[in-house]
Amino acid sequence: MTVVEMPHTLADADFVAAHPEARADDLMQAFADPDVAGIVATIGGDDSIRLIPYLDLGVIRANPKVFLGFSDTTALHFACLTAGVGSFYGPSIMAGFGENGGMHDYTVAGVHSALFGADAIGRLPDNTEGWTAERLDWGQPDLQARRRTLTPATPTSVLQGRGVATGPLIGGCAEVLEMIKGTAWWPSLETWRGAVLFYETSEEAPSAQLLRYWLRNFAAQGILQVLSGVLLARPDPQGHPGYQGEIEDAVVQAAREAGLPNLPILSGLDFGHTQPMLTLPYGVRARLDCDLGEVSLIDSGVVDAN
Repeated sequence: MTVVEMPHTLADADFVAAHPEARADDLMQAFADPDVAGIVATIGGDDSIRLIPYLDLGVIRANPKVFLGFSDTTALHFACLTAGVGSFYGPSIMAGFGENGGMHDYTVAGVHSALFGADAIGRLPDNTEGWTAERLDWGQPDLQARRRTLTPATPTSVLQGRGVATGPLIGGCAEVLEMIKGTAWWPSLETWRGAVLFYETSEEAPSAQLLRYWLRNFAAQGILQVLSGVLLARPDPQGHPGYQGEIEDAVVQAAREAGLPNLPILSGLDFGHTQPMLTLPYGVRARLDCDLGEVSLIDSGVVDAN
């Protein structure tokens, strides 16, 4: 495997910030190049939405390939979704592949199961490694071999719902979804119908009240009412141990305000801003078993081209 840097991958940060068209050119070049098998985001951020005027969805549609990343990359996943191309919510180069001391086994297994097999992905495994949101300065070489401290991982919990629900996965980072609402990349109500929303918050740890506001908008659009279920990620608590419980309460409250006391909602999965993390393929059908507290992916993440 050969790693290829796009022309602006290592460009000055100020230049990249001032020229979203340069980042879009990199992405278009990577999709159009038949020798590039997959694209991995370097890191997240907060402004990929600025690429909207510069992306050619026809290029993405004509050249489907693996596209992997999370957080701000949510905007680009929705570009792929609009183009009719599946993509993958998972680790980026800096946050995941470049983990201090090496990748976590749980992250490796998630990438492997989503990207390297034609069989159904199956049950999402329990995280027995633990999780971390510890900050270590990437700019200090002496820290690169130091493992971050892990906290024991609690199992997936069922906040409401019973029985089994299935639907294709759509979702991403809550704050970025707010940027996408109302744009040409925001899916139609029919696209949401029957889907499973996977939903996570960034290291900025937006308040539970903000999540209620945002999900009330989902309800006002009719989206909450047509979902098959909701998956919540284990959040980065930013030093506040009660944060996960607060956002769980907010999501349940929003569902019940919308008259959905039985909408399946499962929480504590590892696809958010903590490490290690799962890789979730957009459009793959998820099976939520509320009685067992388990989530399975009943399709393959990739198609065997042969």
